[in-house]
Amino acid sequence: MDKTRINIAVIEPSQIICEGLSNILMKLKRSFYIYRFNDLEEFKNSSSKEGFNVAIVNPSLVYNRLPDFIKLKNNQPGIFWIALVYSFYEEEILQKFDDTISITASVEQITNKIMQINQATDKSTQDDLSDREIEVLTQMVKGFANKEIADTLNISIHTVISHRKNITEKTGIKSLSGLTIYAITKKIIPLDYL
Repeated sequence: MDKTRINIAVIEPSQIICEGLSNILMKLKRSFYIYRFNDLEEFKNSSSKEGFNVAIVNPSLVYNRLPDFIKLKNNQPGIFWIALVYSFYEEEILQKFDDTISITASVEQITNKIMQINQATDKSTQDDLSDREIEVLTQMVKGFANKEIADTLNISIHTVISHRKNITEKTGIKSLSGLTIYAITKKIIPLDYL
């Protein structure tokens, strides 16, 4: 069983379609956590509470709100946006998404696409941390304060604070315990390191 949690936002007004997609994903014995939203506004108002990896969106919700969708997408850079296509949509609309899934796609096609997206986002998040940020993260996990980290790495306190801010922005994790778990799962530090 895959222990990586994948938070999926399904932005779809049809309860039948959303439940069908949810049932397909839940049968896979993977850690998919699915949240349903009726429209983009509802998603926008609550998306900061959950760390979504994927958003599956009915493109008709974007049709007359393209500037709002682009702004929302730009404000949520860690989310992979997928259009759930079950009707004809203009290519201009579909190009605004990162990918598409057809309503006629098989269970395997849907899950393979979501798992590939999750693996790609995991790699890009880890690759985004610079070597110095990884060093700062390692010191943070040890429980060192900013001054101690600065002294250990021979950098200023302001640089440490800047690196900490970058780490939080790149990982989306604010708590030290969450960053510790992140560092262990990304194999930045070994489990017996603590």
